Amino acid sequence: MGYFEQYTGSGGEDFRVFFAPGRVNLIGEHTDYTGGYVFPAALSYGTWLGVRPRTDGRFRFFSTSFDKQVDIGADELAYSAEDGWSNYPKGVLWMLQQEGHAFPGYDFVFHGNIPNGAGLSSSASISMVTALALRDLGQLPLTTIDLVKLTQRMENQYMGVSCGIMDQFAVGMGKAGQAMLLRCETLEYEYVPLELGDYSLVIINSNKRRELADSKYNERVAECATGFAQLQKQLPHVPNLGNVNAADWERFQEEVTDPVIRKRLEHVIRENDRVKRSAESLRQGDLLAFGDYMRRSHESLRDLYEVTGKELDALVEAAWKAEGCIGARMTGAGFGGCTVNLVHRDQVDAFKRAVEEEYRGKTGLHPDFYHCEIGDGAREIERGVEPCPFW
Repeated sequence: MGYFEQYTGSGGEDFRVFFAPGRVNLIGEHTDYTGGYVFPAALSYGTWLGVRPRTDGRFRFFSTSFDKQVDIGADELAYSAEDGWSNYPKGVLWMLQQEGHAFPGYDFVFHGNIPNGAGLSSSASISMVTALALRDLGQLPLTTIDLVKLTQRMENQYMGVSCGIMDQFAVGMGKAGQAMLLRCETLEYEYVPLELGDYSLVIINSNKRRELADSKYNERVAECATGFAQLQKQLPHVPNLGNVNAADWERFQEEVTDPVIRKRLEHVIRENDRVKRSAESLRQGDLLAFGDYMRRSHESLRDLYEVTGKELDALVEAAWKAEGCIGARMTGAGFGGCTVNLVHRDQVDAFKRAVEEEYRGKTGLHPDFYHCEIGDGAREIERGVEPCPFW
């Protein structure tokens, strides 16, 4: 018996299975909510969702990762802290209801292999796979970009997290073997081949849970808004912080009177420039330059944006010292979670040993290492076509 029947029982209509990946952001951190540039890629890790329609108007949510199960009606979709992880699919249902869509009820069974709390966008993966399933099952006239926008609004309005659109976009629009250079203000994007030659992407989970991430994230969003309001007095035709270039920042940075907020804006403006330069270095096959931009990004996140924390810093510093590593940085919101590393494939094992020893010595924590393929975005899984834990 597969996962689906274990939770819902057998019988009734056959179920369908959908998948949405996690994502890793190669560079461009805390730039998306200012309308700037990011450079993410979808992973082969992700969330599978088995769905079967019901006829009684009930929605049942199960997960192979959490004991909490939720059984509610269409008028019971309000956010509830007690419902934990299921608020993400509940929120997607709620958003679609607000837009006038109705559903007959469904059984949902989620199964994921994204490390929980690692900063690889398990929440966006859950939200996007739910939105995709509801669209396809309900035959709704919505594009993937529509679903990307809807799941971001859900995070903002329902979950209360002032996130940008990068996570949802990468999860929805990913393409195997490609990174995405995305301008978050306009959703203009292009795929850039992730041709790493003799190097591999190694993701390391610090196993430091991201307890501060949401609260500090919202704090940084507010700091950027405050600083840009001051800066805009000299740049009235610039619509958002993501459009401020380095030259204008050099001229007008003293308009931002608080030195802490000035540091926040310094990071965002320089990071936007690094993203564009990093994408160009990959196009030209200059991996050493790309690795150097990764290093500078982490230093800026540590010193100017102050979202790394001692665990991520220890992990990145251990990677910088390890032979065969040409680039390492934190990825995600920060305060725990993961790092992304560019390591020569012949030295990956030695790299892992060296990093684990130093990191454990400094923090007492054991890191987990992941070798990830860059995969496709959200999609339905056809039985017998792709491997799937539901059958």
